[in-house]
Amino acid sequence: MTNDRSGAAPPGPLVGDPRPIGVFDSGVGGLTVARALMDLLPDERIVYFGDTARGPYGPRDLDTVRRFTAEIVDWLAAQDTKLVVAACNTATAAALEPSASGPLRFDVPVVGVIRPAVDTAVRATRNGRIGVIGTVGTVASGAYDRAVAEVAANVKVFSQACPRFVELVEQGRTTDPYVLDVAADYLGPMVAAGVDTLILGCTHYPLLTGVLTYVMGRGVVLVSSAEETARRVFVDLVDRQALAHGEPVRAGHRFVASGAPASFAQLGARFLGPRLTAVDVERRVPGVSQPVPVAGRAAAARGGGSR
Repeated sequence: MTNDRSGAAPPGPLVGDPRPIGVFDSGVGGLTVARALMDLLPDERIVYFGDTARGPYGPRDLDTVRRFTAEIVDWLAAQDTKLVVAACNTATAAALEPSASGPLRFDVPVVGVIRPAVDTAVRATRNGRIGVIGTVGTVASGAYDRAVAEVAANVKVFSQACPRFVELVEQGRTTDPYVLDVAADYLGPMVAAGVDTLILGCTHYPLLTGVLTYVMGRGVVLVSSAEETARRVFVDLVDRQALAHGEPVRAGHRFVASGAPASFAQLGARFLGPRLTAVDVERRVPGVSQPVPVAGRAAAARGGGSR
C-alpha cells in the first residue's frame, strides 16, 4: 500500500502562540508542576509566581484563598500569559471547583490540579477505593470527593489531611525514619481500608514518593497532580493551537516571589535544581504588600469574598 499525497494540498504553516504559561502556588510546591511542564513542553516559557508572603494557603479559609487566587491570576494575565495553571490544590479547591460561592471566572484560561488527578485515579483504581492526601484546606473543602463522585459514583474516597508533610519537605526531610513514622500515622487508615490508588493532593508531595510507596505498598498506584496537570495543559494547548511550536526560549523562564526570594531560591532548588534561575520580588500584586496573618483570616474573608 502506498501513501500517495500527490493530490493533497501542502500542509499550511503551524499556528502557534509563543506567549508564556503562567503558574502559581502559595510557595515553592507548585514548582513540581512547573518541572512537569518543562519536561513535557520544553519549548514553552513559564512565568512562575510563588505567594511566599502570604503562604501557606492550607490553614486559611477558602474565601481568603479565593481572593488571593483572583489577584494572582489577574497579575499573571497582565504578564501576557496564554494560560494559567493553579499549581495549588487549595487554590484550585477554593476558586475553580464548584462550591456554594461558585467557581471564579477569568479573562485567561485557567487549569487547576484537581480534575486531571481525579480522572487518572478513577481510570487506575481496580477496587474502587481511592485515597486523597492534602492540606487541611484541600481536604476540608471536599473538592476531591465531589470531583470523584461526578465521574464515578461507585468509587469510595478516603481523605486524610497531612499538614506535617509540607513542613518536612521544605526542611529537606523526605526519607529519614521520622518521616516514615509520620507517614505511617497519616496513612495507616488508608492501608487498613485497602486503598489501591492514592492521589497526592498537594504539589509538595511528589518529593515524598519513596516514603509513600513504602508505607502504602508497591501495589498502590500513586497519582501525582503535577504530572497529570501538565498532560492536561498539553491537550488544552493542542486543542487551541497555542503550542509554542519550536519557538526558541530566548528569554528563559521567570520566577517571581511575593517575599523572601533567597529562601524561595534555596527551597526551590530542591524541586528544580539548576533550572531555577534568579528569583524576582513582586509586591505590586494587589494585597501582597499587606500579607494577611492566618490568625486574622476571618476578617480577610469578609473583605475578599465579593470577587
